[in-house]
Amino acid sequence: MAENLLDPQAVSRGEALGLMARRIVEGYRVGEHRSPFHGFAIEFAQHREYSAGDDIRHLDWKVLGRSDRYYIKQYEQDTNYVAHIAVDGSASMNYGSGKVSKLHFAKALAACLAYVILLQRDAVALMLFDTERRDYLPRTDSLGRINHIMNRLAAFEATGHTSFGRSLEQLAQEAKRRGIVILLSDLFGDEEQLASGLQRLAFSGNEVIVFHTLDHAEITFPFTGVYKFRDLEGDAELQTSPADIRKSYLKNFEDYRQRIRRICEKFNAHYVLADTEKPLAEVLSGYLAFRRNTGRR
Repeated sequence: MAENLLDPQAVSRGEALGLMARRIVEGYRVGEHRSPFHGFAIEFAQHREYSAGDDIRHLDWKVLGRSDRYYIKQYEQDTNYVAHIAVDGSASMNYGSGKVSKLHFAKALAACLAYVILLQRDAVALMLFDTERRDYLPRTDSLGRINHIMNRLAAFEATGHTSFGRSLEQLAQEAKRRGIVILLSDLFGDEEQLASGLQRLAFSGNEVIVFHTLDHAEITFPFTGVYKFRDLEGDAELQTSPADIRKSYLKNFEDYRQRIRRICEKFNAHYVLADTEKPLAEVLSGYLAFRRNTGRR
């Protein structure tokens, strides 16, 4: 249900920490974040030579006194940002060894992020995808739209295969202005396509955050006895004793996760492991606290 997607503790912690832009963003109204467009308010940025018609109130009289030259002080203009939240709806996201599936965890995390962002008067756009975009809600900066966002998240079912090529290309087409892109996925797909998609998003000036959404059993492989493992996105099945393959599985899985992390780091994307066994509030607040401590760049 849509009302189950907002975790009160996660929202409370998220509201206290906020999600501030770390890079220069391009918004569409005055807000809380640094804009690439120069105005005459908030934070000093640079000097430029005086031109006829400039407001003399912004002359730097100290520079004039030292050099006998006329310079105008320019300031960074604050703005808002648009956060494009993309949730993977491929069939592998249906897996869940505990109380919630990866898909439900990703939906709830997306809903809480959207709420926090809208609460601070920034804007949210939502994309749901598998091999391509399946649903899209254009940007809104109205907190009153949070129920609509949650309803669309709740109604979305994971059924398709994973393909980052087309879906991230479509996401990049929507995220044309510099802002924040938040990807929630188990990332079980072509790694080259993922790298290409992140490169395009970063090249456009977007800040990218990747929540690598994984079930705890996928990370730890705690199975005992004899199991039949089935590919949720295909027909392949494997019946085996987990004890026989645990060592090689854990090594291969960790190698895969580190490759994903390196891809993110290559394009300056934040990599966040979202273990579905952990409380949602812990995952969200842990990242937001880390983000505040690293500062804005």
